Amino acid sequence: MNIFLLGGTKDSINIIEHIKKDYDAFILTTTTTEYGAKLAREGGSDKTIAKPLPKDEIMAILGENHFDLVIDATHPFASHITQTIIDVTNQLKIPYIRFERPTTNLENIDTSNIHYVKSFDNAGKLITEKFNQGNVLHFAGANTMEDILKYVSPERFYPRILKVESSIKKCERLNISPDHIISMNGAASTQENITLIEKYDACVMITKESGEIGGVIDKIQAANEKNIAVVMIQRPEIDNLNKNDVISDLDELDIKLKNFF
Repeated sequence: MNIFLLGGTKDSINIIEHIKKDYDAFILTTTTTEYGAKLAREGGSDKTIAKPLPKDEIMAILGENHFDLVIDATHPFASHITQTIIDVTNQLKIPYIRFERPTTNLENIDTSNIHYVKSFDNAGKLITEKFNQGNVLHFAGANTMEDILKYVSPERFYPRILKVESSIKKCERLNISPDHIISMNGAASTQENITLIEKYDACVMITKESGEIGGVIDKIQAANEKNIAVVMIQRPEIDNLNKNDVISDLDELDIKLKNFF
């Protein structure tokens, strides 16, 4: 069975390892970075593509090759690519599965420091209005920095990013000083987040509602420990996503895959 996997997340690596262990499948994984592709190869992906793919290229790849299934394991905030791949699979009549990590369970977490917004633009406005003293920790990826920096000075902005060329160039273009860049690989622990809050004298932390696998609880607990604000961007809604195509764990994936193997 040939599987086209849209990856770039920890979830996608777990899916690759699971499928290669338990099924006879060829997997082509697409990611937006070489780092993501490297992790996919290490996880067992047979082939990788390490660049953003526009709709026409995805159409060409799926149209010219025989893929039995498309699995979308992109980040919950990568709504554009999810909308694109849904359109493509509908046109080409290829089965589609969306792997979407569950939202964070905050039932036993103090949420009094959390301020919810629906976009990064709104996050920038809120910080300007309410948190204009002290520095800003941006724990939401390099691709979202620009919306914040329309409102927040680079002098008080500290992004945690993957230290890859594309992200470094974004920082340079946005006039972010190299000594403000916090390089990372994977989610940080509560203590590591506390250390960063103290080191950079932060008054606010920006994060996505990316689920427990994205380290959201550790970020909130660190912010609570140091009594700073958390500006949390809520997940975007995807209008044309069929809820019957959505799964959230590997057991649910197995149930879907049994229809194909």
